[in-house]
Amino acid sequence: MTTLARWARAEWGALYAAVRGPLAARRWRAAPLAVTAVCLTAVLHFVHNQSWGYQFVQNVGAVRAEDPLWPALLRTPLSLFVPALDLPVWGALAQILLVFGIAELCLGRWRTLVIAYVATLAGTLYARLGMWLGPDSWLGLPASDRWVVDTGPSAAVVGLAVFLGLRYRAYLTASVVIVAMVVEVVVKENLAGKEHLAAIVAVLVLCAVGELRQRCSRERAGSGSGAPPIQS
Repeated sequence: MTTLARWARAEWGALYAAVRGPLAARRWRAAPLAVTAVCLTAVLHFVHNQSWGYQFVQNVGAVRAEDPLWPALLRTPLSLFVPALDLPVWGALAQILLVFGIAELCLGRWRTLVIAYVATLAGTLYARLGMWLGPDSWLGLPASDRWVVDTGPSAAVVGLAVFLGLRYRAYLTASVVIVAMVVEVVVKENLAGKEHLAAIVAVLVLCAVGELRQRCSRERAGSGSGAPPIQS
């Protein structure tokens, strides 16, 4: 086995093993969430590009920092499946199919949805925090970002990729994703890049909480398996 093959096995072996079984047994039927998400994104893209459907998609799935909080929160789940206006739709479809599909096979449908929503929600809430802080803060945003339409699966995809990398010990892959998002903000400082970082922070918090819960469970199990005290 070559050095590259050994490295690939060490980096992605656990992830590959988790994906291979369900995919071999059921093929595309093993990831109904990913397939449904791809179809929903394609339908929303088609409707959004029609004169009769543009405003409808904006009303149900477009989020801006200037919007009132509760309507924005109601639109946030669907905004994940509305392709960003400045990116080709095939990019969004490929991201969803690949990353959502792998996540669904490894984590299950509901956990995938929760992580994707948390990552997307973190970006939506960060935009409001950034507007409040203003451009003078390194965490802030310029006033012009108030009207930027915030849609697309990228924050969810980034969050899921980092979560999968950490959970299945693909640490280099997770690190590359994080570094790439940092470079994006440095090279092209924009709302989307900072929202990606917010999504990563939210996922890292989820991972830390999950690790802490597992550690507490192991400690309780260890203390509970001790021998009972000897009675005199």
